[in-house]
Amino acid sequence: MPRADFYLIDKPRFREQPLLLVCELAKRAYAAQQPTLILTRDFAQAEAIDELLWDFDADAYIPHQIAGDDDDQHTAVLVVPPGVDTPDRPLLINLRETCPNGRFERVLEVVAAEPSEREGSRTRWAEYKRLGMDVAKFDM
Repeated sequence: MPRADFYLIDKPRFREQPLLLVCELAKRAYAAQQPTLILTRDFAQAEAIDELLWDFDADAYIPHQIAGDDDDQHTAVLVVPPGVDTPDRPLLINLRETCPNGRFERVLEVVAAEPSEREGSRTRWAEYKRLGMDVAKFDM
């Protein structure tokens, strides 16, 4: 059964830079050999994540790129801005305000500490439940 895990940002390190948590999750996924899509809200966010994935951990190398070229299928972590079509993958990290479409086994929702972000995550939580998915919450 597909699963949705909500990561609610709480620790100061992630509050200051929520995208660090995205990088940590991508690092775990790569270590587990899970091909991953990171669905971003806009191109600027995709560029920020692309850059941060190079710099956030000096000991980690995570093969990644912004989606949209011929190497996409061979790249472990694809950063996907809106409007770019990519084949489905088993693991999604969703930063968008809507639930993702397509076939996947697991979606990770990274939720910033702001009240407006928490409100949007409640809507997505209800939608995942309606779709019959297992839903869980983790404070980070």
